[in-house]
Amino acid sequence: MKQRCLLGLIAVSMAVPALAGKMPIVLDDKPAFIERLVERMTLQEKVGQLRLISIGADMPRERLAEELAAGNIGGTFNSVTRRDNRPLQDAALRSRLQIPIFFAYDVVHGHRTIFPIGLGLASTWDMQAVATAGRVSAIEASADGLDMTFAPMVDIARDPRWGRTSEGFGEDPYLVSEIARTMVQAYQGESLREPDSLMASVKHFALYGAVEGGRDYNVVDMSSLRMHQDYLPPYRAAIDAGAGAVMVALNTINGVPASANRWLLRDLLRDDWGFSGVTISDHGTISELLRHGVAADGREAAKLAIEAGLDMSMADSLYGQHLAELVQAGDVPMQVVDQAVREVLGAKYDLGLFHDPYRRIGQASEDPPEVNAESRLHRQAARDVARQSLVLLENRNAVLPLEKTGTVALVGPLADSHIDMLGSWSAGGVATQTVTLRQAMQHALGDQGRLIHARGANITDDAQMVEYLNFLNWDNPEVVQDPRPADEMIAEAVAAAVQADVIVAAVGESRGMSHESSSRTTLQIPASQQALLRALKETGKPLVLVLMNGRPLNLGWAQANADAILETWFSGTEGGHAIADVLFGDYNPSGKLPISFPRSVGQIPTYYNHPRLGRPFVEGNPGNYTSQYFEEKNGPLYPFGYGLSYTKFSLSAPQLSRASLARGESLDVSVTLKNVGEHEGATVVQLYISDLSASVVRPVKQLKAFRKIRLAAGEQRQVGFRIDENDLKFFNAQLQQVAEAGAFEVQVGLDSQAVQTQRFELR
Repeated sequence: MKQRCLLGLIAVSMAVPALAGKMPIVLDDKPAFIERLVERMTLQEKVGQLRLISIGADMPRERLAEELAAGNIGGTFNSVTRRDNRPLQDAALRSRLQIPIFFAYDVVHGHRTIFPIGLGLASTWDMQAVATAGRVSAIEASADGLDMTFAPMVDIARDPRWGRTSEGFGEDPYLVSEIARTMVQAYQGESLREPDSLMASVKHFALYGAVEGGRDYNVVDMSSLRMHQDYLPPYRAAIDAGAGAVMVALNTINGVPASANRWLLRDLLRDDWGFSGVTISDHGTISELLRHGVAADGREAAKLAIEAGLDMSMADSLYGQHLAELVQAGDVPMQVVDQAVREVLGAKYDLGLFHDPYRRIGQASEDPPEVNAESRLHRQAARDVARQSLVLLENRNAVLPLEKTGTVALVGPLADSHIDMLGSWSAGGVATQTVTLRQAMQHALGDQGRLIHARGANITDDAQMVEYLNFLNWDNPEVVQDPRPADEMIAEAVAAAVQADVIVAAVGESRGMSHESSSRTTLQIPASQQALLRALKETGKPLVLVLMNGRPLNLGWAQANADAILETWFSGTEGGHAIADVLFGDYNPSGKLPISFPRSVGQIPTYYNHPRLGRPFVEGNPGNYTSQYFEEKNGPLYPFGYGLSYTKFSLSAPQLSRASLARGESLDVSVTLKNVGEHEGATVVQLYISDLSASVVRPVKQLKAFRKIRLAAGEQRQVGFRIDENDLKFFNAQLQQVAEAGAFEVQVGLDSQAVQTQRFELR
């Protein structure tokens, strides 16, 4: 009955004497409802709607309840249970106008059930798998009383030193845009009013993945042409898919911080793209305008942000302190504040909170008896998606899949680490509910084979690095060191290896090494683990590397010395089972890289769709006076789109339905894919287009379509793509989207390098 009574109070509160002679507000008329509500609000109440407060971090719950009851807060984040959220909504509904609040959280790749990190999801190249992760996330998060997620993270990342590379979907505008669109639709469902929907807040707007030197929070300086062509499309795709919110980035863009960037937030986002949702600052970004040096004090920072179009202040202090005064002094027009308030109220309306403030919180009698109950997890979905995310990089002499009847030595600091399976930003995930590789391999072997486990090394022996990684969790450290000497640990691992038929080494990074603020100057596997791998190699036993990491690593030694390499990223709650499924052949790997692996940190940035050059390096030709690094081989170690299988596929040359294409026409591309191996398997057929002559320098190629195809051994299938004028468009020097007449090359392959080509003309 509580919901109905409160809803009735809201409806009655609208029909007050101040509105005498007018029709009562109709709740189902969104514009009228919001306009009348804004008319009734005091300036202080308006400012309150623009404040997003972190529970516990920004203020204690007791004070938070008081501020909510006073109408001084519009939303909260970091509270993730119904039991905790319900009293806060109760407090908000004790305010004069009874405006409900919304509850937000960083649900990035799962909520209770954790799916692979962003790079892992992108490695599936399967939009159904991506949608499954997003939909399950929304179901679980909304069941905990959450209304909004600060996701998807769609920043293009071409410098893997950046710690937040792990959160996103890689280097390619087309692939990232497809995933952005899919995630928004999966989070938000059929309607945001549905109890199992979650409003998407696409982030980080904009260009955050291009921070200089891969150093988090650093500056971004970029031409308008590159911005529009390469970095902005994923945000636009999320907006076009209906994302209800946008999180504004922490970085500067060409000298202007995003949070004070009127061109970004008004001209581009609202005027050009037609976005009508709510904009939200990243954590504390308005106060950081002082440290950026564009605001002299907090008052000026608040003025710059609200006038630029930043509606809601996360972890706010400055809007609360200064916005009312700015309006009263005439320094900020009331209509600017009113418009921001309309957008916040509009988001709440779209979420159905004015119809039912407890839409996702529900009744106390409906609360789960145990928040972390096993029954609340979606394990099978997590396992299915995780298996698809694994990328087989090497498999010499078909060392994989492993036999279940032999003896396996499992070594490495990540072989039995629950916490690292989760990856960064693991929301409500519980480490003890993850399945480690050790647990899964033991389960898979059962009584048939033998598993010998030895840690072999710590993640790192660098005490300063360990201190950094544990700084935020000093009372419950994530990186726990084995106190034994390194030589003793390696000797134990070698002793295990000599008893085994094969060695599986789980190595890479701890999850904190690929996280916000965890930028690196090297892509090397830490020295402690390198020493372990070299000692294992000397045993002469087949060596299988299972990589766990949130960025491309320098794998030069591994490529030369390991018999097999399986990239598993951080694969989530069911990661151990997914990896074991692949290692033992219960699942044939089908993942493809969404980001290029450079040979060394000195080759960064390495990305497949780089611009054409006047003096390009050509493999096999003399390198003098061409664009190259002369100390080592050029090009990526593993290219974008690359990934092996336990079977083999052949792909025919592409056939075009016509040799020339007129405006308004389409052209069909067909290839024949055949499984010429001995096992059922899936692969991704990738179509790239190269514009051979244009008014501005164009990329050497661009991904334009892909199909994931599963075939039985010996089966073949014709795979078709359709190209039209829109696929050939790009931004010219005047930032107009055009398709210019001339020659184009269609490239089709199973990765971005090994392609077959045909040409056509656009008339």
